[in-house]
Amino acid sequence: MAEQSPLYREMVAAGDDDDAPQRVRVERRGDRAVVTLDEPRRLNVLSAPLVRQLRRALTDLDGDPEVRSVVLTGADPGFSAGGDLQMMNTAIDRLGASEGAADIWRWIRREFGGIARLIAGSDTIYIAALNGAAAGVGLAWALTCDLVIASERAIIVPAFGRLGLLPEVGTSWALTRRLGYQGTLAYYLRGEHLDARAAQRLGLVQEVVEHARLAEVADEWCARIAAMPAHSVAMVKPLLRAAADANWSDAVTLEEFAEPICFTTAAFADNVRSMLS
Repeated sequence: MAEQSPLYREMVAAGDDDDAPQRVRVERRGDRAVVTLDEPRRLNVLSAPLVRQLRRALTDLDGDPEVRSVVLTGADPGFSAGGDLQMMNTAIDRLGASEGAADIWRWIRREFGGIARLIAGSDTIYIAALNGAAAGVGLAWALTCDLVIASERAIIVPAFGRLGLLPEVGTSWALTRRLGYQGTLAYYLRGEHLDARAAQRLGLVQEVVEHARLAEVADEWCARIAAMPAHSVAMVKPLLRAAADANWSDAVTLEEFAEPICFTTAAFADNVRSMLS
């Protein structure tokens, strides 16, 4: 393994400090789990401890075959304010070091991007429950999830343009597929906050609910997942993610290879026989 650069190593060490406060709460309930970003005083800003703790928590859940769905949310009043400006300022001060921008690249790719890749690549269904403002990488993680539901208090914050940054950690992919090129460019240039209903009209969230019912509705989605045959939910996620980037012919081919596997499962056989009886 290549030697880690000084700044990246320092940020990882700060995130892994045993004395750092817990910034992520995990609640397991049988086949589902709720993961809460928990630094409400700072609107769940993505500090080094929060990022590293979240990555460990999601890795642990991904390795548990009993967990079929994960709800990702924030401690009120926000989902996540995005990147930690204090960390950014430290990085700016260190850009003249020997590693230069490669230090920032390592953190963005291995930590921010590592969490996004884990969410996208897992067979587990991830549900983002937006309870308040979602910005930056926090928004990117939400858009990477398989479903996004929102409290009426949720706000989508396109903060990157005003900071002189670009859409990050998969946000450009998610937005162009929902808004198209021109819609995404307009969204970036305007930099306007979107309330939950506006986000729903644009296809960024699938459901908007009363704030007090957000956890309940997220759990209802988990119950839908639990009620379906385990193999079908696990298989449909990679199929649909691949189909989203495939042409029609390739999408049909993917389905043709996947469907026969389902025919061999006991769940399918039992359902067919039940419908015939």
